[in-house]
Amino acid sequence: MSASNSPRLVWITGASTGIGRELALSFARDGATVAVSARGADKLGELERLSPNIKSFPCDVTDAAAVAATVSSIEQSVGPIDLAILNAGVWHPMTASNYDLAKVKASMDVNYSGVTNALAPVMKTMIGRARGHIAIVASVAGLRGLPKGAAYAPTKAALISLAESLYADLKLKGVRITVINPGFVATPMTDVNTFPMPFLISADEAVKTIRRGLQRDTFEIIFPGRMALLMKTLRLLPYRLFFLATGKISKREPPSASQN
Repeated sequence: MSASNSPRLVWITGASTGIGRELALSFARDGATVAVSARGADKLGELERLSPNIKSFPCDVTDAAAVAATVSSIEQSVGPIDLAILNAGVWHPMTASNYDLAKVKASMDVNYSGVTNALAPVMKTMIGRARGHIAIVASVAGLRGLPKGAAYAPTKAALISLAESLYADLKLKGVRITVINPGFVATPMTDVNTFPMPFLISADEAVKTIRRGLQRDTFEIIFPGRMALLMKTLRLLPYRLFFLATGKISKREPPSASQN
């Protein structure tokens, strides 16, 4: 069984809450050693106390030097990373009327640059060993720009494009890359939403789907099924029909509805 199917050491960023936290617990229950990273050392410490298989490595993914040092520390103190799940992210619902440049920049710093900061050192070590698996957590929001996604969707679209661009080259070097595109998942990140979230699923259900997908040799893990079908369909629509559909969504919200 390959390392990606049965990883001995998993590294997860954004592991203090939500999907990252539940993935860490799931892998640890199955016997893998899990290195967890996030800015919140206290929450990571709490997570570490839940399982002897979880090891805490706090870091800020927006600090490239700190992330590289974290990867080096994990590899030296625990062992080679078999599976890296690059999951750190922030969500700021945003429309044209409340466009906040600071939050837009912060979204790109965490959601995109935070992934690339981790990707660079992880790719280097995995390419050197000619094995390993990298999973980038993007979103169905990256498939097409939707209302309230002005800060978030572009970062996830960039991640999908990044994974697509690296796939063929990494495969030649013995390294797998997977993009994970969740729909709405019930986590602290989505708790701020004041709008209906179609096909909302639990974090536990999301983790089970991700774990199954990582075991298969597939590029994209996208869920839930109905949300995936909707977004894939929207991706194929010509702009005239796409804007007609999203215009109806925008009209449902009053101009001051967003809270961020």
